[in-house]
Amino acid sequence: MVCNRCKWVVKTELEKLGHEVMVVNLGEVELKNEVSANQLQNIEKKLEEFGFELISDKSSVLIEQIKTLIIELVQKPDELEKQNLSQYLSQQLYKDYSALSKLFSEVTGITIEQYFILQKIERAKELMVYDELSLTQIAWELGYSSVAHLSSQFKKVTGLTPSHFKNLKHKQRNSLDEI
Repeated sequence: MVCNRCKWVVKTELEKLGHEVMVVNLGEVELKNEVSANQLQNIEKKLEEFGFELISDKSSVLIEQIKTLIIELVQKPDELEKQNLSQYLSQQLYKDYSALSKLFSEVTGITIEQYFILQKIERAKELMVYDELSLTQIAWELGYSSVAHLSSQFKKVTGLTPSHFKNLKHKQRNSLDEI
């Protein structure tokens, strides 16, 4: 789950199935009562209708937590002003960054840093589509040291310059769950 609408859908569907939802956070749900194997199967089937999946093994849960934290960081980058990405993830997940990095790379096929860059570029595309901020403001918003740095990464990821992307009629963006 990567947005408030996702959280709302999950909460609503679980309540429709008769479960009392205590907490719905990005990537996790806490129910008031225990769930039987049959109920869990029903939950899984219902959530799959909306493109969600249940994650039960510890490695997958940890990967999803990393992705969720990165998505939140890209939406609100102020957190990284105080520390770097590796420190932030280690602190939030209470794990050594090298272990997180190794697991993430093994499971996803890309590094945490590459995933972070992909998320930042998607956010840059979103901000360019809205056309409310200049490229300088977008670079600043996403924590880039300069417009040139943003432009360089943008071109490396998309194959287009930011100005060329802004001029496209049909701007190609990826949904966050496809990254």
